[in-house]
Amino acid sequence: MPESHVAAQTGTPDGAPLDLAIVILNYNTRDLLRNCLRSLQMQPSGLRIGVCVVDNASTDGSAAMVRQEFPAFHLIVNPANVGYSAGNNVGLRWAGFGSRVAGQAPRYALLLNPDTLVPPGALAAMVRFMDERPQVGVAGPRVRRPDGSLDRACRRSFPTPQVSFYRMVGLSRLFPRSRRFNAYNLEYLPENAVHPVDAVVGAYMQVRGAAIAQAGLLDESFFMYGEDLDWAKRIKDAGWEVWYNGQVEITHVKEAASSQSAKSRIDFYEAMWLFYAKHYRQETNWLLDKVIRLGIVAKGGADVSRHLWRYCRPGRPSTKMHSGAAATNAGKGRFDRDAAESL
Repeated sequence: MPESHVAAQTGTPDGAPLDLAIVILNYNTRDLLRNCLRSLQMQPSGLRIGVCVVDNASTDGSAAMVRQEFPAFHLIVNPANVGYSAGNNVGLRWAGFGSRVAGQAPRYALLLNPDTLVPPGALAAMVRFMDERPQVGVAGPRVRRPDGSLDRACRRSFPTPQVSFYRMVGLSRLFPRSRRFNAYNLEYLPENAVHPVDAVVGAYMQVRGAAIAQAGLLDESFFMYGEDLDWAKRIKDAGWEVWYNGQVEITHVKEAASSQSAKSRIDFYEAMWLFYAKHYRQETNWLLDKVIRLGIVAKGGADVSRHLWRYCRPGRPSTKMHSGAAATNAGKGRFDRDAAESL
């Protein structure tokens, strides 16, 4: 795609807003980020697209790579790792979202992971999909892993107390095709289907500018995990629909910068609690609320303890502990693959 169509800009020479502003939050995934940006350059012309890479204080030379190899893309380097929500909000504000000036922002925003590959035509297909459905505030495509398996997090129901209970006790695994017991990952629906959902994965989350104007930006209380679910919930609560488009497909590596840190696990369970407290706690009776809180603490404590024991048990060679600063979706690694499907 010519650089005149994919550029570091929030408007066009004729003053028209961009069709799509892509925000890519990066943390130490230089080589994967390079491949992602190359895939964006291969998109056919026809859309006015702006790309903003927000680097969360990487130490692997990611920022220098973007400056040298992709000068047409806008780069923002955060002095510290501010987390997933805050980092993406930096890029969204650059694009004009959150501004009170009418017509300044692009028609759509796209949160895109640096460990994704977008095939030619996918962006145009997703924009067309939302153009044809003006009631849709959020949409996401089918997401594949490199081995061909479906990234189950690409279409989800909200983790209500009931849905979460079925997953926690294992009923969703026992009855994977059940609409009742496996509502979270919607595995009873065909992968290539097109249908409304509660949420799509933040690896590719396309949001209508008008929906952002109503619901606001990402909630920065979520440092890592759960922020995409929260955003989808607020947008749906504002009256918009969320759709999964199984006719468009991207690839998500989802093994980038594997983070096995206790800090990332704590962040996950904190996000679980934040989401529940923000959206469901007031409607939950006293006894069930105590059970849910105890379950989060018990499950989180056991998970973190198992992780720490693997590093602290006698006879284990000294291993460098990751700092937990991998606060982008691309930095969640193997834990992310399970966690993102559980929250």
